[in-house]
Amino acid sequence: MALKRAAGYILLTLSCLAWAGILALPFFAISVGEVAALTTGLIVAGEATFFLGIALLGREAWERIKAVFRKERS
Repeated sequence: MALKRAAGYILLTLSCLAWAGILALPFFAISVGEVAALTTGLIVAGEATFFLGIALLGREAWERIKAVFRKERS
């Protein structure tokens, strides 16, 4: 169980790094076509690692993540 949880958190971290990589792409000396291709690849990788991480962590982790972004309604 501990290995599954660790793998889930590692995948979520990799997801965040993929999204941060997209923000860093304009600062590299590469062509516009390469930036577009890398952006697409990083989006797909970020989403895939996010969903795999959530699948490993379970429903409770998903509920905690949703709660962070949910607004209180009174």
